[in-house]
Amino acid sequence: MEKIPVIVVLGPTASGKTALAIELAKVYNGEIISADSMQIYKGLDIATAKPTKEEMSSVPHHLIGFLDPDESFSVADYVLTASKAIGKIRARGKLPIICGGTGLYINSLIDNVKFDDTTADPGIRDKYLRIAKDKGNHYLWEMLFKVDEESAASIHENNVNRVIRALEVFEVSGNKLSISKAGSKKEPSPYKPYMIGLNFSDRAMLYKRINERVDKMIECGLIDEVKEVYSLNSHMKTAHQAIGYKELIPYFEGKCDLSSAIEKIKQETRRYAKRQLTWFRRDTRIHWICCDDFVNIEKISEKIQKDIAKTDFL
Repeated sequence: MEKIPVIVVLGPTASGKTALAIELAKVYNGEIISADSMQIYKGLDIATAKPTKEEMSSVPHHLIGFLDPDESFSVADYVLTASKAIGKIRARGKLPIICGGTGLYINSLIDNVKFDDTTADPGIRDKYLRIAKDKGNHYLWEMLFKVDEESAASIHENNVNRVIRALEVFEVSGNKLSISKAGSKKEPSPYKPYMIGLNFSDRAMLYKRINERVDKMIECGLIDEVKEVYSLNSHMKTAHQAIGYKELIPYFEGKCDLSSAIEKIKQETRRYAKRQLTWFRRDTRIHWICCDDFVNIEKISEKIQKDIAKTDFL
């Protein structure tokens, strides 16, 4: 069976993925499927840097803002939902374009990973939940780092469910989550991906973009957005995982001043970008673009079009 061509635009946060994906969608008559584990939730529009209404009106977007903050959504759920979206996009004669920074979502989708839940153990999960409650999320994440550095690099410490899942797999099977996934039942992937990675040769440039984007988020109403979600959903763990949300909670509770909270958002976002790059760099299929070599997104798009034209991708 002929494989489905799929463009994948990935990279660290604030690297310009959304703008490039939209540009490529216009060139190749495509539709965009988000691969961001937080953009799937309603309400946190500014905090998760969702595409604007104008951007989404210019090109169809999928898997953005369709779940309530208290709903769980696993990697397996993402693969199933995104696969259905790809099928519908292809049926319309359009090109699917995956865009996002959640590496686990991207790899699981394009590699057609089939997840095996036989290692689930409620008793073990409860144990790790108690550890997180008693000693904190960072302590639990460090436990994972000691036994599975690769998985820890791809999971934020506040994503307690995924940290616990990785620890659970290791304790039950003796295998790292990454190895367990590699050995999962796999069928040949139906996709033919062309993977584009955005990065900067000067790391300081990426960090500058991150800091500026956080400042822009504040200007656009991030504090009011998070305050509203927090007042309505103060006990929803999912929303608490989003960078830009959890760092403001101490400010709302009078435990720190606003400037300290904002600086914490910038710091955590920079750390997240570093973890994203650690994850993506192991994938040799990615065609990396140094964004600081180009004057704008249009020039990057032109470069990619020339590169694709030299292949049998389309």
